[in-house]
Amino acid sequence: MSRLLPFQQRSHSVAETEALGERLGQRATPGLVIGLSGDLGAGKTALVRGLARGLGCRSRVHSPTFALLNEYTGGRARLFHLDLYRLNSAEEVRGAGLEEYLDQPDGVSVVEWMERWSEAAAGWWIHLTVVDEQTREISHDVPGL
Repeated sequence: MSRLLPFQQRSHSVAETEALGERLGQRATPGLVIGLSGDLGAGKTALVRGLARGLGCRSRVHSPTFALLNEYTGGRARLFHLDLYRLNSAEEVRGAGLEEYLDQPDGVSVVEWMERWSEAAAGWWIHLTVVDEQTREISHDVPGL
């Protein structure tokens, strides 16, 4: 991860990671793209579960690793949850037809493994690091979070 992320905080449980995501969802506005990075098991999908709640989406959030994209409705904005783990390049992302989700004026797009696509495309960027079994270091560029 080469992007400078000036803000850091720790989460000591999945519930804390989801609560942080919920605060993000409350602040998110349609058209926003959020880039997520971090190793497998770092809490990216937990963060998105909270974000969906913050947007008012009551659907059960699942990792879209195999589907590449899950869409959630019912909140104040649609939520597009993309997972690029199985893709290796921007060309593969375009080939999968996912490029249009970087420009969704009526929705919020959250992209796991965003570094496989383009760091420049994200309005907010969040990196999760595993510290131990329960603790995560969350670095981000969202002021006042």
